[in-house]
Amino acid sequence: MEVHRETLEEEATHVTDEARMVLPGVQAVLGFQLVAVFNQRFQEFSAGEQVIHLAAFLLMALAMGLVMTPAAYHRQVERGAVSRRFVDLSSSLLTLAMLPLIAGVCLDTYLIARLILNERGRALLVAAGTALLLAALWYGLPAFCRRRKN
Repeated sequence: MEVHRETLEEEATHVTDEARMVLPGVQAVLGFQLVAVFNQRFQEFSAGEQVIHLAAFLLMALAMGLVMTPAAYHRQVERGAVSRRFVDLSSSLLTLAMLPLIAGVCLDTYLIARLILNERGRALLVAAGTALLLAALWYGLPAFCRRRKN
């Protein structure tokens, strides 16, 4: 298998492009979460479930912050330059952002499933399945491929 080694500049371009791909999805979910609070059906949730929604919102806001941090860092610390530190920091932040993203999506999945299925147990299973699937795709698959590569 032929492998092209990226230059530092190519790595920086790729990591910022990857962040740009993730960010609109995070922002869209965050927007829907904001609107949901003003929806009449939101009142059908118990006080505890409304707190779950708040936790999901905060996790999504954290994910958004982590995805956006490389741009803020670069503008303020390394403007006009590309360093290994920037690429490594950006890669780590983007990878880390997937954790609160998974958690926030799964909490919202639980709430949606609870409304639709009208049963907490099955809603919990749907949310847990979603968490496992996303974790497998975003962390498991890369780890598996990395091991096979070495």
